[in-house]
Amino acid sequence: MKNVIILGANGNIAQQVTDMLAPLDDIKLTLFLRNPGKLKNKDVSKCVIMEGDVLNYDQLRAAIKGQDMVYANLAGDLEAMAKNIVKAMNETGVKKIIFISAIGIYEKPLKPILVPYRKAADVIESSDLDYTILRPAWFTDTEEVNYETTQKGQPEKGSVISQKSLAALITKIIHTPGKFTRENLGVNQPHS
Repeated sequence: MKNVIILGANGNIAQQVTDMLAPLDDIKLTLFLRNPGKLKNKDVSKCVIMEGDVLNYDQLRAAIKGQDMVYANLAGDLEAMAKNIVKAMNETGVKKIIFISAIGIYEKPLKPILVPYRKAADVIESSDLDYTILRPAWFTDTEEVNYETTQKGQPEKGSVISQKSLAALITKIIHTPGKFTRENLGVNQPHS
């Protein structure tokens, strides 16, 4: 049994990951979010649902304690959230994190809208955690799974990625946590 917590569980991608993982018997899923009433998942009856805010350190630490893996799908003060997550994971001994950032965070000049994503990625990368940072292209709602990845330092490819593709990649990493360890990956639909 693998204990996985999703921070920001009401996000579109997080909800798709939840739908992929919730039926499985080898995953114990904890959904951490500010407003559980916003969950629109098919079935979360086997999930632990925790109301809380990533910026509230005590709530976050209590939620992360006992987990095997953290998947963070957040918006807002991302740098402060990343610092809280790293601190809580270090204090509770949890090592694996999947953190969603954004395409273009290494472009120069950096667009102001991307600054929070870059700062959060820098916090995660400077930790000693077993991180996988994903930098997805712009989202589409197409019902397909078709993606490719690029390493940090390589030119990012493509302009779009389906939400379902990103959710499938996250689910793959959760199932094989040694894959993409301490990697920072661009994710896009091939030839987009």
